[in-house]
Amino acid sequence: MQHVALIYDARTAFDVKVMTGVAAYLQMNPGWTVYIEENALKDQRLPDLRSWRGDGIIANFDDPKVASAVMGSRLPTVAYGSDYGWFKSSPKIPYIVTNNEVIARMGAGYLRDRGFVRFAYCGYPRTAATVWAVEREVAFVKAVESWGYPCWTHRGLHRTAYNYLALQASLAEWLATLPKPIGLLAANDARARQVLDACRSAGVEVPREVAVLGVDNDEMVCQLSSPLLSSIEQGARQIGYEAAVLLDSIMSGRKLRRGCFAIGPVGVVPRLSTSTTAIEDSRVAKALAFISGRLGDGVKADDVVRATGLPRYWLDAAFKSTFGRSTYSQILHLRLEQARRLISTTNLPLKEVAASCGFRSVQHMSVLFRGAFGQPPATFRRTAASSQVPLLQS
Repeated sequence: MQHVALIYDARTAFDVKVMTGVAAYLQMNPGWTVYIEENALKDQRLPDLRSWRGDGIIANFDDPKVASAVMGSRLPTVAYGSDYGWFKSSPKIPYIVTNNEVIARMGAGYLRDRGFVRFAYCGYPRTAATVWAVEREVAFVKAVESWGYPCWTHRGLHRTAYNYLALQASLAEWLATLPKPIGLLAANDARARQVLDACRSAGVEVPREVAVLGVDNDEMVCQLSSPLLSSIEQGARQIGYEAAVLLDSIMSGRKLRRGCFAIGPVGVVPRLSTSTTAIEDSRVAKALAFISGRLGDGVKADDVVRATGLPRYWLDAAFKSTFGRSTYSQILHLRLEQARRLISTTNLPLKEVAASCGFRSVQHMSVLFRGAFGQPPATFRRTAASSQVPLLQS
């Protein structure tokens, strides 16, 4: 029996999800006893790591004091976190982080698919603890500007009990100046909820004028938001599972590649805060509505031409201008995104998923799905459930 300390912040949905990934590994590979202290990360009452007779540690390294104490123990360790920026990965400690660039690109792509041609990002002031938010901001702006669209950014204030009113006033003033309609990505769900509150106080309609997307898919925050908050589900469970796999291997004496590893997000969980389209050309909007309502029927580009009465060359040019894809490519993109949502959020058999998304067969869907997302559907489902994950990619 091996003794492992789990050092995490029980207040955050991200850390709790990481620990569910660790738990999933333990269910399949029993043999650990765990030390757990469920405090805020900065308040962790760590065991005396120099004298504690443990075999390994999985720790959130987002707090410098925790990281220093853990590294000083010289016990086998796997670290994880949001890639705050201050921690320089030790050659002896694997460090698993969220892929902030992919998160930002996914958010930008999702909002673009809703037809937005104006974008905004709401983050946090840059400090040693918010490098992750700035990384998301930079990647989001880069993606939007690569399409030739404008992007507005706002960092505002940190939220505390003492400056919340000032924060809301600052957000409301900024939101009032933005052109509408606009698609907005917030650094995380907490920031997104603050944006929704500020929209109400500024008289800005969500999602008609501002569509708001968060990050973390914190169910409590998303369900308490008004309207319900759409959010990007990070690969937090996968991070936990991977951390457990790596630590078990290290404690077993295996020599592994060390360094920093990034885990990408699972996908967008759509809710009411983005339930709109911002397509200004009514003909394109009509074509997209036709496609969206018939994905399960195997709709083709020629079907759209017949239904709308629009020439194929015009549709392709309009879709390319709006979504960056031809009519055929946009149809395929929407089918694959729907398949990804169903695979990651339901237990529907893959045969039913394929049929509901308009694929000829599971094999047909699998080939296209793997080409788009790097994994076949079955592996992707296991990854999303944290019951089995692929090898880390550095």
